[in-house]
Amino acid sequence: MSDSVKYLLDEEHLPKHWYNINADLPEPLAPVLHPGTKQPITPDDLAPIFPRAVIEQEMSTEREIEIPEPVRDVYRQWRPSPLFRARRLEKALDTPARIYYKYEGVSPAGSHKPNTAIPQAFYNKEEGVKRITTETGAGQWGSSLSLAGSMFGLEILVYMVKVSFNHKPYRRAFMETFGAQCIASPSDTTEAGRAVLAEHPDSTGSLGIAISEAVEAAVQRDDTKYALGSVLNHVLLHQTVTGLEAIEQLQMADDYPDLVIGCTGGGSNFAGLAFPFLHQKLRDDLKTEFIAVEPSACPTLTKGQFAYDFGDTAHLTPLVKMYTLGSGFVPPGFHAGGLRYHGMAPQISHLARLGMISPRSYNQLECFDAGIRFAKAEGILPAPEANHAVRAAIHEAEKCRETGESKAILFNLCGHGHFDMQAYMDYKAGKLKDLQYDEGEAAMALAGLPSGC
Repeated sequence: MSDSVKYLLDEEHLPKHWYNINADLPEPLAPVLHPGTKQPITPDDLAPIFPRAVIEQEMSTEREIEIPEPVRDVYRQWRPSPLFRARRLEKALDTPARIYYKYEGVSPAGSHKPNTAIPQAFYNKEEGVKRITTETGAGQWGSSLSLAGSMFGLEILVYMVKVSFNHKPYRRAFMETFGAQCIASPSDTTEAGRAVLAEHPDSTGSLGIAISEAVEAAVQRDDTKYALGSVLNHVLLHQTVTGLEAIEQLQMADDYPDLVIGCTGGGSNFAGLAFPFLHQKLRDDLKTEFIAVEPSACPTLTKGQFAYDFGDTAHLTPLVKMYTLGSGFVPPGFHAGGLRYHGMAPQISHLARLGMISPRSYNQLECFDAGIRFAKAEGILPAPEANHAVRAAIHEAEKCRETGESKAILFNLCGHGHFDMQAYMDYKAGKLKDLQYDEGEAAMALAGLPSGC
């Protein structure tokens, strides 16, 4: 077994295809439904929102989908990303476990999100689109699409969840530096935003609300499309470059993971790492376990209901079958803003329903503690979202210490925390609390799930 700390691939090893897990699901996904007719949606139904190439990928069951050369050319700026063996963390934990992390914070935007922002911008440019609207929670997705828009000459409009807009001014500055317009959501620029403000003037916002505003703004102009940074099939597809690279890098290390871990909000970074390994498990009947980690304050997979629901608060989007807390649910304003989403990717929800992945939730304070322990050992300060994966990896490594097992643990360090220093300052000052989601509010939101599906 290799004694290296980092495993680097040359650009020639950059994947040429994305992996589509729809080709290998033991049972097919439930169809996406039109919100009006409740019938399976058609490509024409999605055409006002997405470019044709994205729609084709969303509905595809092909196992491999080619990555266009212009996309690979941009990927080469930071991909393949490094795989690290966390030897100093292993020593600090006094564990026999072998801990690896795929570090996506090396991208220009500091997270995994450009893996899908770049192709989405490319496909929109190819179709003659001039402007893209989107939402963002913590700002990683908004930053990434702003970067991609700059590279392909597109105008970008970002609705940023208000609590994160206020928490993370430097994320907003990043977007504006690349030419994007960033608006705090809910806003008075859309009917969806004005409706929320009329009922809740002090609303902290949610991804569901921001999605409503972005979709509404997109359909108002013929030269505009909408882009999503997580949840949908095509987004998770684009992220699989992460896992495909990690498979090769672990071969360099002469190792293979017993556990694959990622944080989950909408599901993109977990899927990006896990799906290629899930393919190998399904193909070769391997024993690898998959752990999807979410915040206890927004426990979609662990406490939600598996049902058809809207992806947004104003019910402008198609209906997808997923684990959900209800499209009207507004999570409390914890610092891992990228994980504050009421639903979960249909593919991940489906796999959880089949028992192929194991959901888990942690509180905010224990995740920040884990992130700081990791940073002191490895020298990288994780984003608050990534701290959830770090917490699970440390938990599993400590279990190995108790049992004496030497398991290989792989997790996705999906972004750095350099734009999140206020959160760390608040944590060190004792200002952060373990926020709990409102079970009554979630029950009310779930009571409003669409009927007749």
